Amino acid sequence: MSILFSPFTLCGLTLKNRVVMAPMTRARALNDIPDDLTVLYYRQRAGAGLIVSEGVPVSIQGRGYLFNPGLYNQEQVEGWKRVTRAVHEEGGKIFAQLWHVGRVSHTTLQPDGGAPVSSSHKLAANSLAYAYNEEHEPGQIQASAPRALSTEEIPGITNDFVQAARKAMEAGFDGVEIHGANGYLFEQFINPTVNDRTDHYGGSIQNRIRLLLETIDAVAQEVGRAKVGVRISPFGRLFDMAPFDDEAQTWVEVARGIQQRDIAYVHLSDQLTIGAEGMPDGFARSFRETFRGTLIAAGGFDRESAERALESGELDLIAFGRPFIANPDLVERMKNGWPLATPDRSTFYGSSGKKGYVDYPVYESVE
Repeated sequence: MSILFSPFTLCGLTLKNRVVMAPMTRARALNDIPDDLTVLYYRQRAGAGLIVSEGVPVSIQGRGYLFNPGLYNQEQVEGWKRVTRAVHEEGGKIFAQLWHVGRVSHTTLQPDGGAPVSSSHKLAANSLAYAYNEEHEPGQIQASAPRALSTEEIPGITNDFVQAARKAMEAGFDGVEIHGANGYLFEQFINPTVNDRTDHYGGSIQNRIRLLLETIDAVAQEVGRAKVGVRISPFGRLFDMAPFDDEAQTWVEVARGIQQRDIAYVHLSDQLTIGAEGMPDGFARSFRETFRGTLIAAGGFDRESAERALESGELDLIAFGRPFIANPDLVERMKNGWPLATPDRSTFYGSSGKKGYVDYPVYESVE
């Protein structure tokens, strides 16, 4: 059997193959609560060994996009229960990706119309939130100027993640993934071109990575280390993340800190496929030298490149994102060498109804 389609044990959780459905924002839940179409969308894609849900805001403050189902009230918990039940009925496993966007938000999404929060007051230049425009219509709009979190507020951010993780367990998720990637809140603390703090969350590498590691610790204490993963995007440039001098050393220290915590996995997000620079050649291999636990990566894989990465031991699981949009049966298509459908980009975000969401057919029905 091909290694990509062989089972894998993730901290005692048996995955039927090594294919991961990567988290993808779809902005389809009109009341921020999973609905019938959300349930069907995830059921259709439960052929993946592991699904990581779309980014799930841990609070209203953590939102950066309209129509994203969160995990901060009981109605959302009840909606997600239906999703996890559907995935489990199809033999799949699913983690909730817990998310706080930080400064990549807009006042129309924030409690009482306040400013988004971040490590500093620095604006995310040329960065778009999905919020309400001046006509109160949904659309892509420049993120608002943030305010810097006070030192006293920061434990509240960690507590929001803990509370969301607790709700994820109540909703039936198999685990949670802390979203530390792609220019969102944790990266805004890690990157010193954004973080200009003078307290113990700014300055040195250890201070800048403190919030991420403290949150991992708190969530792991709540739900267990075996049920916690983390996603990071070393050398990421999304949402105005600029290069900095000790960048490589910073990410090695992140790897070392996570290794000490013995959690379920690290999920690397390589931004090369979305127009950014991507991780330097060989970085995943060097990261592996420091972090020796289960390692997942996403970033433009096909079956052949996924097989090579698995066989070399560089990675343990391979995440696929956009191919899952138009190919709910992606695993079967790759296994049988069937052609892949192309997704309609105009329906990636925020459309209503089935179109571009749950109406992509499996390969047999195309024939």
